[in-house]
Amino acid sequence: MRLEAGKVAVVTGAASGIGLALAERFASSGMHVVLADVDESGLTTAADRVAARGVETLTVRTDVSDEASVQALASAATQRFGTVHVVCNNAGVVSQADAWFGPLSAWTWVLGVNLWGVIHGVRAFLPVLAAQGEGHIVNTASIAGLLPGFGAAYDASKHAVVALTEDLYLAMRGSGLPIGVSVLCPGWVRTNILDAERNWPDDLGAEPERAIGSDIVLGHVRRVIDEGMPPAAVADLVADAVQSDRFWVFPHPDFVEVAVRRWHDIAEGLDPRLDLEVPGLPSTTQIAEEILASLAPPPAP
Repeated sequence: MRLEAGKVAVVTGAASGIGLALAERFASSGMHVVLADVDESGLTTAADRVAARGVETLTVRTDVSDEASVQALASAATQRFGTVHVVCNNAGVVSQADAWFGPLSAWTWVLGVNLWGVIHGVRAFLPVLAAQGEGHIVNTASIAGLLPGFGAAYDASKHAVVALTEDLYLAMRGSGLPIGVSVLCPGWVRTNILDAERNWPDDLGAEPERAIGSDIVLGHVRRVIDEGMPPAAVADLVADAVQSDRFWVFPHPDFVEVAVRRWHDIAEGLDPRLDLEVPGLPSTTQIAEEILASLAPPPAP
């Protein structure tokens, strides 16, 4: 589908990171943009940046984990612009809590935003796109949707997003509906996702304590994220996928190679590797050794 002046894009998680970059990329094509996020102050700043490109914007505070909130977003978008052409279900979070011994609220939060946010977004906007016979849905997953090892709740949510997006693609093709579908699976991108808990919802109670050793892991991950791909480069790849009607969006081929090696292991019935090597990070074995060393008692004087 062509990205051109007068069309309308909706982006969740639009206050920063990939979401903001997507909003700016669509605006650069002359599209009007609806920006959604839970961060109202960030939304205002983002909308000013997007509007500076000479397009109309609409900001809607949206909790994507809540169906009614996403339905309200869809209503606001269509009431303002009459229709929608591109929908980017992009909002995402990651928790530093212990997945197995920490509170269930961390799972509730991550799955609510990362998985249910996508489900709600598809269900709210697909009828609009289908009725007009044109549109494209982009769901932001992660390379963690193809390669576990980044955190249980996060990995589970992103695997689910990849699966449901592929099912959506097949449903659109099988039914003959002219709705494009893409899934974005990035690796390290220069965003503030590690600080997502700044938006921890009050209704889930106290913010969970961080898992033991998370400071070691975060040190390494924050470094590679700070050195990661600029969000604008990811947005360009998404725009190209929309215009060429391509399903997979892989900004980091080196991560895909690691995922392929995992799939080969699966085909051979091999157990998961304990020495997984993720591009940019030390081996999981080295990280585990660093965590154990950090927990060791100090030597006696």
